[in-house]
Amino acid sequence: MRRTGGNTSAAQMTSGGSGKCRKPSGGPIPSKPDPTDPASAGAALAPGLHLVATPIGNLGDVSLRALAVLRGADRIYCEDTRITARLLTRYGIKTPLETYHDHNAEAMRPAILEGLDRGERVALVSDAGTPLVSDPGYKLVRAAIAEDLPVTAAPGPSAAVTALILSGLPPDTFLFAGFLPKQQTARRLALARWAALEATLIFYEAPPRLAASLTDISEVLGPRQAAVARELTKLHEEVRRGPLADLAAHYRQTGPPRGEIVIVVGPFEPALPDAEEVDRRLCAALDELGVRDAAVKLAAETGLPRSELYRRALLMRDQKQ
Repeated sequence: MRRTGGNTSAAQMTSGGSGKCRKPSGGPIPSKPDPTDPASAGAALAPGLHLVATPIGNLGDVSLRALAVLRGADRIYCEDTRITARLLTRYGIKTPLETYHDHNAEAMRPAILEGLDRGERVALVSDAGTPLVSDPGYKLVRAAIAEDLPVTAAPGPSAAVTALILSGLPPDTFLFAGFLPKQQTARRLALARWAALEATLIFYEAPPRLAASLTDISEVLGPRQAAVARELTKLHEEVRRGPLADLAAHYRQTGPPRGEIVIVVGPFEPALPDAEEVDRRLCAALDELGVRDAAVKLAAETGLPRSELYRRALLMRDQKQ
């Protein structure tokens, strides 16, 4: 979940090309050996670009399939060879490593695509977690798809999803927004765009900016429940939960914590109308509709329980009679 710079907009590219026959990227890659199946032991890895999720902290979280892909690839592209080498060394994998990051992506991308065009088996990993999530792999995938080169994934760990399920906040609808802008003005503008979104919000943040970001989130989004997760899957894993304002005050007092950080913020909850307003609208609905239909209409508009609105509508009708 390292922060990377640069614009992640799709690279300019054409789908014309050499005229060679290639398997379209939208179709299945036929050979995806299952490391848990003895019958598939030794099966060759299919050509193409393989997006491989790696552990976000605990090296034991790597999947058997990820290890099989990393062993079977012709080469592995990563953000930092020192970090990925630790994983490969742990599992005795000797596949050649090369870097692909923000600073060399424009130069490396054509060479990687040429290798894929020749039928190479290429694995792409990030320093931790799922590739393309806050790293530069997006343009490479877009370029490979545009040239009808096979692309597949070995899914696995994600800091954003891990923090979400540990936060205790609603997981049914959520927005992952990556890193917030560094500057306060830009950060507040970004937050304002999501203020009315009825979804749990997930952000990555650097330790030195944590208190300032939590303060801005609290002031722009209002009083909401939130969680700050750090060092996920590691020895000192911590998830601190509470109101946004309390979390901001805590980190202002204690200073920046260590480790990679995920902020999870509860969804916007529309304010319910007060009882007097509900009765006024219910009375107006009863002038045109029956009790049942009036209750259904107000329930849809306010989010209040239909049974409660039906009971109040019955009382109103009886009082009118």
